[in-house]
Amino acid sequence: MRHSTAVTVALAFLSAIPALAQEYPSKQVRVVLPFPAGGGSDIIARVVAQKLTASLGQPVIVDNRAGASGNIAGEIVAKAPADGYTLLFGNSSLSISPAVFEKLNYDPVRDLMPISMASSYPFTLVIHPSLPVHSVKALVALAKSKPGELAYASAGGGTMSHMAMELLRVRTGIKLQHLPYKGAAPATVSIVGGESQLGFVVMPVASVQIKAGKLRGLGVAAPTRSSAAPEVPTMEEAGVKDNLAIQWNGFFAPARTPQPVIDRLHREVAKTVHLPDVKQRFDAEGAVPVGNSPGEFAAFFKVEAAKWADVAKRSGTKLD
Repeated sequence: MRHSTAVTVALAFLSAIPALAQEYPSKQVRVVLPFPAGGGSDIIARVVAQKLTASLGQPVIVDNRAGASGNIAGEIVAKAPADGYTLLFGNSSLSISPAVFEKLNYDPVRDLMPISMASSYPFTLVIHPSLPVHSVKALVALAKSKPGELAYASAGGGTMSHMAMELLRVRTGIKLQHLPYKGAAPATVSIVGGESQLGFVVMPVASVQIKAGKLRGLGVAAPTRSSAAPEVPTMEEAGVKDNLAIQWNGFFAPARTPQPVIDRLHREVAKTVHLPDVKQRFDAEGAVPVGNSPGEFAAFFKVEAAKWADVAKRSGTKLD
C-alpha cells in the first residue's frame, strides 16, 4: 500500500511539471545581484530584466545584495524556494569562492542550477607606463630579478582580478606583492596612479586607459585578441599558455528548480541578449552576449570551479 501511495504521489508530481512550466511565471520574479548599483554588471542585469519583464509577462526586479565577493547574494538564492521566482545574476566569483573561502555556507556547484550565461569579457594584463617593459616575457624577467618588489592591484581577495594574477604567478613562478582594494575602480586607479605597478583589468576599462596612454597592455587573458584593443596579444601569444581569465555574468536558480522552468528562462534569456538594442547596450559596456544552454553553462561552470580550485591550492590562496 505504501509503495502504491508513493508511486501515485510521484506520478502526480511529474504530471504537474508541464502545467507548472505553462503557468510560470504567475507572479514577480526577483533577480538577486551580488554587486552595487551603477556598475557594469548592474547595468547588464537591469537591461535584461527589463526585457524579461515584457517577455515573461510578470515584473522582473533586480535586488542588489553586494558583499563578501558575491557570497551574500549567492547564499540568499541557494537557500530560496526552488520555484524559479528567486534567481541569481552571478559572475566569475561564484566559481572561485569555494576554492578560496575557508567558510562558505553554501556550495555554488551543488546548490545552484545554471540557466544561461548572459555576457562575457576578458581580463587584460596591464602595467603602469613607468615600468621599462613592453612584453609579458620582459615583465616576468623583471619580476624575477626583483622578487616581491613589484605590486599588483586587485578588486579584492577572491575576485577574478586577484585570481587571474595568482594564475600568472603559478604559470611563471614570479613573486609579487598583492594590494587588494574594495572594488575594480579603485584598483584601476591604483595602477594608473602608480601606487601599484600592474594588474588584470577588464578589457572595457583597460582599452580606454591603454588608448589614453595611462596604461600599457601586455596580454589579453582570452583565446583570441579583443577588437577593443587588437594590438594587445593574447597571453598565449605573449608566451604564457593556459592563462585564461574571463569575466562572465549569468543567471542561476536554486538547485532542484523544475527543468521546464529552467528551460523557459533559458529561452527568454538567450533570445533577449541577442536583441539588437540589448547588444548595443552590451557593446557600450564592452560585453559580448552569450546565451548558452543550461547544459553548456553547467559544464563551463564546473570546469572553471576546478581550475580555480587548482590555482588556489597551488598558490596557497585562502580567505577568512
